[in-house]
Amino acid sequence: MTMLFNDSISFSSSPDVQTLEDRTRRLLIVGIGLQVALALPSLIALFIDERVLNDISVWVKPLKFQASLTLMLITLLLLLPLIEQRTRAGRGVWLASLTAVITASGEILYITLQAARGRASHFNDSTPFEAMAYSVMGAGAALLVLSSLVIGVYILLRPSPAATAGLRLGGGWGLVLGSAATLFTAFALGSGEIGGPGHWVGGVRTDLGGLPLFGWSRSGGDLRVPHFFATHIMQALPLLGLGLDRFAPGLARPGILVGALVSIGVVVATFVQAVQGQPFL
Repeated sequence: MTMLFNDSISFSSSPDVQTLEDRTRRLLIVGIGLQVALALPSLIALFIDERVLNDISVWVKPLKFQASLTLMLITLLLLLPLIEQRTRAGRGVWLASLTAVITASGEILYITLQAARGRASHFNDSTPFEAMAYSVMGAGAALLVLSSLVIGVYILLRPSPAATAGLRLGGGWGLVLGSAATLFTAFALGSGEIGGPGHWVGGVRTDLGGLPLFGWSRSGGDLRVPHFFATHIMQALPLLGLGLDRFAPGLARPGILVGALVSIGVVVATFVQAVQGQPFL
């Protein structure tokens, strides 16, 4: 851990620093490109493939994950400049970014493959291969989230002198709190200990007729709701910080504190609601 957070490169010339920094940036851009490249055929398949899973198109889940993972990698890419330049050009940030790209790519490749086969990617241990793949995917998802947490810690501990207070605090705490809350809700969702295997808690176990755009159950609890709000703390707090820097820079610290408390409160409230078997709306 000490090595991970004490990895400022020793090169003295700025071109070397810039070259290494560009390497990390290109890595994230490649990861984003792969998600987008898979989203296009998935979107076409949504309109021509009539197969269903849980009563909705088999291509809905890949498209949701492709959108979510694209947004996550873009968030990391946009927040990198908040880290002090020599640190963000170092091996710690590069390894965290590499982990994010590899795990996001592996996850989306399996989810898309299972959709093409008309098979479930989650909660599916029907065959030894699918049971193993689901376990590997769970471990990969944990590493993906932890890589965001590492980037968040770098922003808080090694900030760029040019980073404004609101964006620095919003970006750093957004990634840290969002990662922690995402891990908690993902474990609850994936364990199958609440309401049995799947994201439903009570209600009709179908994705048909879910909340428009999100697909969340409207007849019972849905553990995807707190998971959604937990994941998007990573974007909500940086955006709040950006707004505070622009319109109320003197309130950056208390504003981010209030935003963080509200974000966690929303995750806790929707988690309790889902566990009680109540629909979000």
